[in-house]
Amino acid sequence: MASHRKPHRRMLATTAPRAAVGVTAAALASVTLLSESANAAPAKPSIAEVKAQIDDLNQQAEVATQNYDQAMEKTKTQAAKTNQLLAQVAQKTQQMNDTRRVLGQFANEQYRGGGIDPTVQLLLSPDPEAFLDQSHTLDQLSATQAQALKTFRTQQEQASVQRAQATASLNQLTTAQSQLAAQKTTVQNKLAAAQKLLNSLNAEQRAKIANMDKGSSSTSSYTYSGPATGRAAAAIKFALAQRGKPYVYGATGPGSYDCSGLTQAAYKAAGVTIGRTTYDQAKDGVAVSKADLQPGDLVFFYSGLSHVGIYLGNGQIVHAPHTGAFVEVAPLSWMPFATARRVA
Repeated sequence: MASHRKPHRRMLATTAPRAAVGVTAAALASVTLLSESANAAPAKPSIAEVKAQIDDLNQQAEVATQNYDQAMEKTKTQAAKTNQLLAQVAQKTQQMNDTRRVLGQFANEQYRGGGIDPTVQLLLSPDPEAFLDQSHTLDQLSATQAQALKTFRTQQEQASVQRAQATASLNQLTTAQSQLAAQKTTVQNKLAAAQKLLNSLNAEQRAKIANMDKGSSSTSSYTYSGPATGRAAAAIKFALAQRGKPYVYGATGPGSYDCSGLTQAAYKAAGVTIGRTTYDQAKDGVAVSKADLQPGDLVFFYSGLSHVGIYLGNGQIVHAPHTGAFVEVAPLSWMPFATARRVA
């Protein structure tokens, strides 16, 4: 008869714990690895890397600033056009009212004389133009009355056209204002991001970044001695006199400037009119190669032409850098050269 013996308890006792120990060890190893991976702190960027990020955000803000300046100019132009059209509509409306009073006087005179008043019929007619086209009606009017009616009809047509133009201009103004608000928000967001990054640093780190900026510029020690002459010299003199004034996006002086605001103001002081934005200024004057730069030339940077300064000679420019900085003299090599224009 077969023997049915139960497994030895000691064997069960020793085998199960060993298996459990093996599983537990593997689990602990996994947990340890996951814990180390989760707790591993990301490498902190160096001061140079942080500065590069801040510079990139400032450059993006400069692009947005030029778009903002462009939207601002468009808004100003559209507002002036709209105001002019509205003034024309108001003037034409006044002329119509004057003519209507003359026609009313004719109507009163004819009413007192017992005649049929065509002017009253005209003013009450749902289709004045069709009414006037009736030759027998015009035949009943005196030359003065006929001329007054023709004048009134012309004024109506002109007023209708001007009202349509004013309405279209108002719509364009609304669009321009929306674009301006959007560009302003973009600038503010970029500047806020740069400031947030800067604020994340301690005082020592911020001082290092400030010193890195100072190492590439000169605000007060630079002295210009030529060789620019004429209008170019006058523009340089004005720009250098603004050193130490803060950069403010959209500003054109006299207390603060953005980059294109400074160059425009400098050449305005020299008697030369140039565009408001870098995009417009890059079309002014004539093109100049980097090898042929002369003092007074406008120098543009970055592929999008988002920054501009005035060349001083000897590889130096004067410019308004970015928010948080001031008008300064800096090396031409500080930023990637894009193009140059000679406007004087």
